[in-house]
Amino acid sequence: MKVVFLGTAASKPTKERGLSSIALQYKGNVVLFDCGENAQRQMLSIIKPSKISSMFLTHFHGDHILGIPGLLMTMSLNERKEPLYIYGPKKTIYFLKNFFKSGYFGITFDVIIKELKDKDIVDFKEFYVRSFETNHGVPSLGYVFKEKDRRGSFIEEKAKKLGIKGRMFAELEKNGEIYLGGRKITLEEVTDPKKIGKSIVYTGDTLPVDIPFEECDLLIHDATFLNDQDRNDTYHSTVKEACETAVKIKAKKLVLTHISQRYSIDEIQEEAWKYFENTIVAEDFMVIEL
Repeated sequence: MKVVFLGTAASKPTKERGLSSIALQYKGNVVLFDCGENAQRQMLSIIKPSKISSMFLTHFHGDHILGIPGLLMTMSLNERKEPLYIYGPKKTIYFLKNFFKSGYFGITFDVIIKELKDKDIVDFKEFYVRSFETNHGVPSLGYVFKEKDRRGSFIEEKAKKLGIKGRMFAELEKNGEIYLGGRKITLEEVTDPKKIGKSIVYTGDTLPVDIPFEECDLLIHDATFLNDQDRNDTYHSTVKEACETAVKIKAKKLVLTHISQRYSIDEIQEEAWKYFENTIVAEDFMVIEL
């Protein structure tokens, strides 16, 4: 699993940073979180746009969504046929349908738009994405990406000692238990401990909120401001607040994003290390493997 940071700037692009977009690569599948202006240009050297199966939008400020029309046009020029699923908060359908009416896009594939609310779950075969409400002054959501837990490997020698053989393996796999000689044998008895799936939390833009998930492997958090005085009543978090959230939910690693050009990277990094040691400041094209 790879997390690719395509755009990490706050509000407007800089020479070093594009606008908000994060791609998650999972077994040949790509899930895109936000799609700021020029996101498709950013992804060309790292991921294949054709592999994007779904897109999760946090909110509808321009720096998070203005890359969508161009990306969809390119997909169409490349004769994409597979459907694209786009998920987002309230008014996602309204905004996107107006997008598509504003020009001659000629989209060659189905775009399936679904609106989510707090605590909704979008289930995929090997993972799920859960939404949670954030606080950004407009309808907005954050997302939890959770890889599903997998059972441990069969301990064949132990299974055979218990008399399990042939089709019994398939029955045990399907039902989780089997009766043999009047005794119940569970799947857990003949497998290694289950493999806990990886988890990633992405807040999008927000003031600090309660995140309904603990012990995530990676927290990606808005850290637009270095201090509360600079915030000026906007709906963004400070570096300290992002770190406090990481501590609260027992995150293993914190990545700060939505980086303002008013601060140096060293300033942000030093502030973060005061409160949460395993913190890094996001950069465009940075890749984290889990």
